[in-house]
Amino acid sequence: MTLINYKNVNICHNDGDYVLRDVNFHVDEGEFIYLIGRVGSGKSSLLKTIYCEMDIDEADEAMVLDFDLMEIRRKQIPELRRKMGIIFQDFQLLSDRSVYRNLRFVLKATGWHDKDAINQRIDEVLAQVGMTDMKNRMPHELSGGEQQRVSIARALLNSPQLIVADEPTASLDYETADNIIQLLREISLTGTAVILTTHNRSLLDKYPGVVYRCNAQQLEEVTNDYNYMQLSEEELKD
Repeated sequence: MTLINYKNVNICHNDGDYVLRDVNFHVDEGEFIYLIGRVGSGKSSLLKTIYCEMDIDEADEAMVLDFDLMEIRRKQIPELRRKMGIIFQDFQLLSDRSVYRNLRFVLKATGWHDKDAINQRIDEVLAQVGMTDMKNRMPHELSGGEQQRVSIARALLNSPQLIVADEPTASLDYETADNIIQLLREISLTGTAVILTTHNRSLLDKYPGVVYRCNAQQLEEVTNDYNYMQLSEEELKD
């Protein structure tokens, strides 16, 4: 099943300068996809177009989860985002409430009303990310890796078809980052596609996936045509 299909997509800054030109990008159900490239090469901008935080300038086709991004209305964007999970580098947990209340807030905001169903779903996602015992902790009581696991749990709440993760391991030590990528890889094996940006070559080596590189305003798939395991640290550097 095709989740994303971009054909000849152009992405521009507000000043009209191109970020990426003629992007061809395809994501199927259950795929595990890396985006690599230097700072400013367009990785985050590409992700932002997927969840409509950034507009596409021109395209022959720009479909995400059956929504045409060239025709989508602003009032439809929340519906699109409910079909995906978004994970940020800085976690973006609400600091004034517990893990449980963070997750409950999201469910209520996306239309859940039944208390028993809410509690059951929260228990399910926390178990999935190995955070069951942390349900009543406050974010400041958690390590960076634990906070990111809660962020992943939050992304899973509405059983998304797609997870978009922008540098989910950038602020984590190697062992913790390894655990987070392993968790995301396991999630992709259940059928949820995962797209993530990274500059960590060792994680690409350990958890293979489809690899795209942003460079010189172009997006190139390097999985088969380029031995990404041999990419230099400079090419991967974020």
